[in-house]
Amino acid sequence: MKFQFGWDMGVVSQVPRRPRHTRARRWMVALAVTITVLVGAHAAMGNLGSTIIFNLQPFLDRTGFIATYNVHGNIDTTNPFFQNLGTNERNCATCHQASDAMSISAAHAQARFANTHGADPLFASVDGANCPTVTDRSDADAHSLVRQHGLIRIGLALPTTMQFTINVVHDPYGCAMVPDPVSGQMIVSVYRRPLPTTNLNFLSAIMFDGRETASSLNSAATFQANLTANLTHQAMDATNIHAQANPPFAVTDSRLPQMVSLELGLSTAQIYDFAAGYLGARGALGGPFYLSQTQYHPGINDVLGADPNGVAFNSSAFTIFAPWQNLSPRRDPEDSFDRTAARKAIAAGEVIFNARPIDIRNVRGLNDNPALGSSIPGFCTSCHDTPNVGNHSVALPLDIGTSHSLGQETDPAIAAGLAQLSSPDVPVYLISGCPDPFNTTQPSPNPPASFYTTDPGKALITGKCSDFNRGKGPILRGLAARAPYFHNGAARDLNQIVNFYNQRFQMNLTDQEKTNLVAFLNSL
Repeated sequence: MKFQFGWDMGVVSQVPRRPRHTRARRWMVALAVTITVLVGAHAAMGNLGSTIIFNLQPFLDRTGFIATYNVHGNIDTTNPFFQNLGTNERNCATCHQASDAMSISAAHAQARFANTHGADPLFASVDGANCPTVTDRSDADAHSLVRQHGLIRIGLALPTTMQFTINVVHDPYGCAMVPDPVSGQMIVSVYRRPLPTTNLNFLSAIMFDGRETASSLNSAATFQANLTANLTHQAMDATNIHAQANPPFAVTDSRLPQMVSLELGLSTAQIYDFAAGYLGARGALGGPFYLSQTQYHPGINDVLGADPNGVAFNSSAFTIFAPWQNLSPRRDPEDSFDRTAARKAIAAGEVIFNARPIDIRNVRGLNDNPALGSSIPGFCTSCHDTPNVGNHSVALPLDIGTSHSLGQETDPAIAAGLAQLSSPDVPVYLISGCPDPFNTTQPSPNPPASFYTTDPGKALITGKCSDFNRGKGPILRGLAARAPYFHNGAARDLNQIVNFYNQRFQMNLTDQEKTNLVAFLNSL
């Protein structure tokens, strides 16, 4: 028997098929729920002795089911990606789980802590605790950031050359800035969400701050080779740092290409919605199989005109659910419900994402570029321009305000946006010596100013004032399974995401429009 999720008792179905009978669909959903409950998020990654994760295997999330399509067939958990290659029992799957769209949700982190009293490798002191000096793995308060916000501590050495000075003004855990015990370099602690290790064939930068993008991903001629090289180096660093490999991996280690090959074969997306049903029904192109067929090249649909084919930016970057815009009421042949209203709501949300004007103002990386000025087209897709994927198709790290500290924020729009979030209690840093590029009351060049941040972003890599708070926008597929959101887990759910953007960029959304936009984002 074949089901619409494409799972055929371990046999890959190349094209997702719909069940022919209501009974089949009910059996399918019941089976998926049973699998998710019995196997669980942790065990689903091969920790019960199974050597495969079935291709397109559905996993239950908040609004339906997530699934991953692997071009190579079933996912083989004997791959080094799933093996403990370091000294602390961690593997890549510790923070990148199929049930969580190849990331880790805060809900599952919380459950894993409760089930193991902190003994799960996720809570290793090196970065799974609020500070690396934590010795009691069962101390819930000492692991609050990963439990409540799904955050991993990232310790970054200050650049040797800096255009600014940095000081701690709020240090809730006592390790915001500490000298490395070996090198003596000052280490700054920032706390970030693990990025998904899937849908990587659309990347324009590796890591939130781009620090693993040693080779540019902005040219089609070198894209695949550079992507593979960057991901290989990233896999090495992740194994050495997060898994504490000893002896350390070298970039020539034969296991790294196996890990990267697996990652590059994966596409993850929501496949089923409780209200709208199968997301590939009635002409829609939802789900991971269709995502794997999406055409991409660096610069595609770039909002700033960098498409190498000379094609102008089109704000209608998402067309997945366009066939649902004008549906007439009917039941699917295999279903018991008329899902038309739910499907039209998702399609309406897609239209809002594509076409609702937004006020792009005071965004580092855009508005501080004199060549751009105020001529930037203002839509959600201006920054999420890769068609049907949602990241930026060229490297363009931005500061939309999520790293700002609400208590010291002076921009009313950013403050209003931050007030919609459930921001974590993380260190706050005072940055001095950098001009404010948006200060219009002072003559040019602006004098040095001071500002506050919870994550300096790319500036911790380059040492440049122009890079403060800037980070990449992640791929938007598989959102429903990997809450919370933003790099710092500040948005508890997609409602908070929408409320933040509505305030930050003056979208003037009605309650119904917010509901439709959330439905669309949950269906990605």
